[in-house]
Amino acid sequence: MRAIRIHEFGGPEVLKVEQMPDPVASDGMEVVDVRTAGVNYADTHQVDDSYLSRSTLPLIPGSEVVGTTPDGRRVAAFTMEGGYAEKARVHPAMTFPLPDGVEDGQALALMVQGLTAWHLLRTSTHLQPGESVVVHAAAGGVGTIAVQLAKAWGAGRVIAVASTEDKRRLALDLGADVAVDAGAADLKTALQEANEGRKVDIVLEMVGGSTFDASLAALAPFGRLATFGMASRTPPKLINPGELMAHSRAVIGFWLAHCFTRPEMLQGPMAELLEMVATGRLRPIVGGSYPLADAARAHEDLRARRSTGKLVLDVKG
Repeated sequence: MRAIRIHEFGGPEVLKVEQMPDPVASDGMEVVDVRTAGVNYADTHQVDDSYLSRSTLPLIPGSEVVGTTPDGRRVAAFTMEGGYAEKARVHPAMTFPLPDGVEDGQALALMVQGLTAWHLLRTSTHLQPGESVVVHAAAGGVGTIAVQLAKAWGAGRVIAVASTEDKRRLALDLGADVAVDAGAADLKTALQEANEGRKVDIVLEMVGGSTFDASLAALAPFGRLATFGMASRTPPKLINPGELMAHSRAVIGFWLAHCFTRPEMLQGPMAELLEMVATGRLRPIVGGSYPLADAARAHEDLRARRSTGKLVLDVKG
């Protein structure tokens, strides 16, 4: 089969196609014939070995695919790694049957990113009707889903943060009430002004650095900041527990990998998300499709913040 396999850690330049043996079904796993693979920002961390879990070389990146099982079922599946390939090993508990009305790219948008958005709002921050929600990188894979879910689940005000006018316009089109420039000189004040002068209840944050710091400062009493990434690769200031107590604020970390040992945390939410797409209540945004051989370009576009929505690899292309 063809696969993207890396033999050294680095930037997008290490992503190259090579021929290698097909994977073998064993230990309760089955092999899926991959049609489309998802690309996530976490993949860029995996490739340069800056991810939360350490990687071992050689490595085929990619954690999610859409393909066909040996008995002909069309499924989306988590692979943990090995997704950038024409065939991938998957576990039945990490496999989801797809309705005919849900396209490959839409299904992939619901995997790492859609499930992350679902759990950020339901599990981590426990969104309540009427609360304000700030979504950073609102035109990205998680952001485009989170904006829509927050509105569907009764958020009082959804504040989208994005780096360009086009991205902010997309977030507004998806239901955000107001959009804020990610490059605002005083982001804390900009967030409060976007919330009609009030501090905010919930922030979904994956940039790190000064963006995290400003977002934490903008939280109202009993507000919750959920952190699920560090795209800037710059850590925020150290958090003083006394400051959290003094303002009744909470900081919650989230990593989807912790749901993988609890399949019920995947199956139920994924079924809900697929049903919302099939009935037109949720619109996943597929921002670009690249041939497998162009995986490096997909990573370049992600890291340069040139993309919107979900990026995918056409494995047969």
